[in-house]
Amino acid sequence: MSVEQALDYIKSHSEGVLQSDLWKALKIDSRKCSRIVAKLLQDNLITREQESVNGIRTYRLFHVEKSCGRRFGPLLAVDFFEPCAGCIDECSPEHCAKLSEWIFSIVLGAEGEAARDKMYKEKYKEKYPET
Repeated sequence: MSVEQALDYIKSHSEGVLQSDLWKALKIDSRKCSRIVAKLLQDNLITREQESVNGIRTYRLFHVEKSCGRRFGPLLAVDFFEPCAGCIDECSPEHCAKLSEWIFSIVLGAEGEAARDKMYKEKYKEKYPET
């Protein structure tokens, strides 16, 4: 019995799996199951909640949904990285073009791109006239 098989079994039960049922379903002994569960917990692939069934303590195991490697997810909006993180420009947020573009991408999504482009064309028309 492998860790992957145990994880697949846990994934297939959205309501969670009792650890006492896991080792029975996978036809392994409880000690081996405990080692597998410990490995899955260590790798942050599952969580567990203590539960009592018929007066016997066990754990309900749940699969942890990974965020697809989006470690910097809170700094992303529509796949655009938050521009102020690590920015060395000396500007004020009220007048930052990069920040405005990022906010447009959050609020308006794809529509925001068209609105942003229109805003920039109007804003920079005097500075950069079309030739």
